[in-house]
Amino acid sequence: MFANAPLLLVQNDAAGDVLTCQEGLSFWGGVDPDTGVIIDAHHPDCGAALAGRIVLMPTSRGSCSGSGVMLQLARNGHAPAALVFREQEDILTLGAMIAARLFDCPVAVLRLPAEDYDRLAQAEHAELRGTQLVVDGRTIDLLQPDPHQLTLSDADKDMLTGQDGPAAQVAMEVLCLIAAAQGARDLIDVTRAHIDGCILAHDANLDFAETIQRMGAQVRIPTTINAISVDRMGWQAQDVQPDFGRKASRLADAYVNMGARPTFTCAPYLLDDVPQVDEPIGWSESNAVIYANSVLGARTQKHPDYLDLFIAMTGRAPNTGVYLAANRVPGCVINVALPDRYDDSIWPMLGWLAGVKSPNSIPVLTGLEATSPTPDDLKALCAAFGTTSAAPMLHVRGHTPEGDLPVPVDTTQFDISPKDLAQVWSGFNAGPVQVDLVAIGSPHASLTECREFARLLRVQHAPLVADVIATVGRNILAAATQEGILEALTLAGVRVIPDLCWCSITEPVFPASAQVLMTNSGKYAHYAHGLTGREVRFGSLRDCAEAAVTGRARPDLPDWLCLELDDGAD
Repeated sequence: MFANAPLLLVQNDAAGDVLTCQEGLSFWGGVDPDTGVIIDAHHPDCGAALAGRIVLMPTSRGSCSGSGVMLQLARNGHAPAALVFREQEDILTLGAMIAARLFDCPVAVLRLPAEDYDRLAQAEHAELRGTQLVVDGRTIDLLQPDPHQLTLSDADKDMLTGQDGPAAQVAMEVLCLIAAAQGARDLIDVTRAHIDGCILAHDANLDFAETIQRMGAQVRIPTTINAISVDRMGWQAQDVQPDFGRKASRLADAYVNMGARPTFTCAPYLLDDVPQVDEPIGWSESNAVIYANSVLGARTQKHPDYLDLFIAMTGRAPNTGVYLAANRVPGCVINVALPDRYDDSIWPMLGWLAGVKSPNSIPVLTGLEATSPTPDDLKALCAAFGTTSAAPMLHVRGHTPEGDLPVPVDTTQFDISPKDLAQVWSGFNAGPVQVDLVAIGSPHASLTECREFARLLRVQHAPLVADVIATVGRNILAAATQEGILEALTLAGVRVIPDLCWCSITEPVFPASAQVLMTNSGKYAHYAHGLTGREVRFGSLRDCAEAAVTGRARPDLPDWLCLELDDGAD
């Protein structure tokens, strides 16, 4: 509908110097919410300040929580003067919409066709006046998507006119704005929702949740809640600052009071009741969305934080994106040259590389047909993919429900070689070999991961030298307790903590003395330095168990990768 039109998605007069990011950026984990400085150590513009600038990027990527960071920056005066995208973008756009609609702190958001985008990228300064963008003396007229063009049900119209209360009215207004911006023609019923914006990374999340709760918000469909910022029942015994603990608890309670289940997990696909193939759902949390689409075969967009609540409140979502079968077709093929031997660390590295190769489109991975990835392997693959790609899913030929979809012969092809894997390994292992902390559970550890980690520690026959923390969902904690796994881990010296995950752990739960952490998660290896300021090491679950009892990570490439490179592989 608006494919080639310059669009004004959020209106606000603005002027500033132009900063062009060649790669997309996750605001959560990639931008300091208090200063607007890029902190993603893997991003080429790391260290650049966004505040007050006209910021261009093809689209955003990474976490759905970027909308909350956008809202925080808008409210504290460190937001960009305007955000300009070349492709569809929802996460930061939604944050700017909420800033304007609920907090009167608008930040302009534009989407430009390639020619206008490239012209702006070459400029030093630009100005936005009303619905006109002025670049080097040239004026570009901007269109505004019209939500009145949507086909709505009678129930939608009732919510839109306020008959179901002010909270439902705001929810439907924002849904319609986003739907119009996405080019949707109508809304679709969804069966369940997952709320992501419940981490107290900044005050914006709490203020939003309590504001909409006071307006009378209630969910209409079964709704689960993501990991939060504290162990909801145990933070008082963990030396957490009372003010932080109470605010984090208020944030969690706000969503529970709106009718959501207190699941507090970033891996809702590990719950007993999982979505089915082709089931339309309304999930947020990037790793959960990618896993649901890719591995379960369910259908959900990567909904931004806050929009996830509005979907839960209405049971409706814009009928666009990967809700539509035509948009789930692979946009590129990634051919993997698999080493002769490998361990579980290969899956997060493959996911991270797949996102680098396909930052904006859905890939299909080939060359893995003879492998036997476990659900944990696919979980690691999907989570790491979400750090480097904006796409809401991927396919794995021979292993995912839609992995065998036909691909046109002229589809773009990319390769992943052992040399690529070695480069990722080196990038993930830039820190010193001395390890102070082992981090398991990003996303939340499964029961099989907990069971295997306990076994690996047993065979070490040595006490822990490093601190070890595993984060899990409440359901996994209960199952691990019943099976005796929790006791085994605890006796070994592992702290097993429910409700929060590594993307939300802060001091003092995160040991203040730890300067180098090690993880088996590609997602956390990507984000950890920016989130914690600590150095990072990465390896397999076995590598993590060995580091736990030796206090050291391997200093070089794993044996299986060294052998492959020594054999002359490219």
